[in-house]
Amino acid sequence: MPKAEIENIELLCLDVDGVMTDGGILMDDHGVETKRFHARDGLGLRIWMRLGYHAAIITGRKGMVVAHRARELGIEHVVLGVDDKRAALEGILKQLGLLASEAAVLGDDLPDLPVMCAAGYAMAVADAACEVRSAAAFVTTRPGGQGAVREAVEHLLKAKGRWDEAIGLFG
Repeated sequence: MPKAEIENIELLCLDVDGVMTDGGILMDDHGVETKRFHARDGLGLRIWMRLGYHAAIITGRKGMVVAHRARELGIEHVVLGVDDKRAALEGILKQLGLLASEAAVLGDDLPDLPVMCAAGYAMAVADAACEVRSAAAFVTTRPGGQGAVREAVEHLLKAKGRWDEAIGLFG
């Protein structure tokens, strides 16, 4: 996608398992689910939002651990347990008054393909399914749960010419 189109991106939409995490699902004997998130991904999302952009999570799984992480990061748009991720994205876009062309999606597996194809800019993590990588305009060098979200944020902000501004938030 040309830089001019990336400049229109206002919303970064993420899957969870395999994108924000390494895809592993840990459950204890009581059925309580636990996930491991990368701190740099969280900081990347905070930077993205501090610069005035929106972030959303759309995932097929239910679980309070995702809601807790989203709340901790300040992500307001969270859709859990959804089968139709494309429809979920359309709902978020409507709430925000944005067009699909203003959304970027970072995915990793087949259920992400419809929402990636609906968005203005599709991205995949390095260890995504080959069909997902093929559908992406940008593929991270890092796998899901290992800084891929941060890499995607940096990619978008550098293309927008705002990475120096992001660095300046800390200096």
